[in-house]
Amino acid sequence: MRAFDGPTASSAGAGTEDADGSRLVGSDRVLAVLKELARYPDGVKLEELTRVIGSPKPTVHRALGALRRAGFADQDAHGRYVLGDEFLRMAFAHHEARPEHVRIRPVLEALAHRFGEAVHYAVLDGREVVYRAKVDPPTGAVRLTSTVGGRNPAHATGVGKLLLAHHLDGLEAVEAWIGATPLVRRTPRTLCTAEDLDRDLQATRDRGYAVDDQENEDGVNCVALAVYATSPGAPSGAVSISALAYRTPLRVLVEAVGEIRDLLGPLAGPHR
Repeated sequence: MRAFDGPTASSAGAGTEDADGSRLVGSDRVLAVLKELARYPDGVKLEELTRVIGSPKPTVHRALGALRRAGFADQDAHGRYVLGDEFLRMAFAHHEARPEHVRIRPVLEALAHRFGEAVHYAVLDGREVVYRAKVDPPTGAVRLTSTVGGRNPAHATGVGKLLLAHHLDGLEAVEAWIGATPLVRRTPRTLCTAEDLDRDLQATRDRGYAVDDQENEDGVNCVALAVYATSPGAPSGAVSISALAYRTPLRVLVEAVGEIRDLLGPLAGPHR
C-alpha cells in the first residue's frame, strides 16, 4: 500500500484561498499553517512555509507565533518549525478515546497476529477512505507504509468498495457518485468505469465482503468486511487485511472470510 501523502505543494499553495476565492485571513491562515506543518515531521524553515503557504513572511511568522503560544507548534534547535507536543497530545488522546477505536483495536491486533499481515479500520469520506486505525504484523521483514489518518481512493480499495456497496445501489447511483471527475487509475487493475465498479459493488453485496486484487497498489491485495461499531443497522466503517500478494495470496484471504467474521464477533453485525 502506498505511503499516504498530504496535500501537494501546489494544492497547499492554493489552500491560501477560501472556497470563494478570497484570501485567507486571521484564524483561517493560522489553520492553514498548522495543516502545512503536519506535512513536515522533520520540521520546516519559515522561508519554506512562506513559499508554500503563499502569504507574506511576517503574516506566516505571526501565525506560527499564535500556534507556539497554544503549544500547537514548536521550533527546534536548528530553527525548523514542527507540530507542538500539546497538539500531538490532544490528537492522540482524541483518537484513543473514539468509541470505535477502543472496541476495534483488540480485533485488529488479533487479525494481525493470526494472518501476519497489516490490518486496517477505515471510514468513507466522499470519494476517499480515511484510515482510523492500523495494526502491523508482529513479525515480517516487509510492512506496508500506510498510516493512521492516511487516505486512498475509495473505488481502488477493499474497504472503500465495501462501504460504497452500502451507499450506491445500482448503476445510476454509481454514475452520479462518479460525476464529471474521472476515477483515478492506481494500477492496471483499478476499476475506473461506472459499469465495472457497479458490477463489483453488486458482487460485494452478494457475498458480504469486498476484495482488492492489486487495484490500489501492485503486489498488494486485501479482503474487507463491514464493521458495525456504532449501529447495528449501518456499518460505521470496514476492516481489511492487506497482504503482500507473494506472501499471502488473495485466495488465502478469501478462504478465511468465515474466520475473519468470527474474530470480528459482534462487530460483524448483520453478517454475523
